[in-house]
Amino acid sequence: MGSHLVRSYITQPDTTPDPVKPFTSDPKLGFDDREEREMVATQEQMNLAMLPVNQRDYCAHHLLKLMKCKRDNWPNFLACKHERHDWDYCQHEDYVMRMKDYERERRLRLRQKRIEAQAA
Repeated sequence: MGSHLVRSYITQPDTTPDPVKPFTSDPKLGFDDREEREMVATQEQMNLAMLPVNQRDYCAHHLLKLMKCKRDNWPNFLACKHERHDWDYCQHEDYVMRMKDYERERRLRLRQKRIEAQAA
């Protein structure tokens, strides 16, 4: 799934962004009303639930609801289908948003490279 990233790093290292590092372009460039994402779950809530660090993302509040539902309805874990769906959907939307941001950063770098080539 990530083989295209490796190939891009080798063939176009100057225009391919590193997904681990923060992006260099302005996040509001080209958007009139783009809002900053905010965490719904607090750090204290995640600490009390003993949430692993890799699950402390923008969907943590859905995961906390799912964990509470599973705890309250044990052993009938199938009663939490709605909470599971909400968490899965949030994870999917977060993934899509991150991929769109990655692609936007890549295209902005290509655009900047074209502008610099025309100026030279």
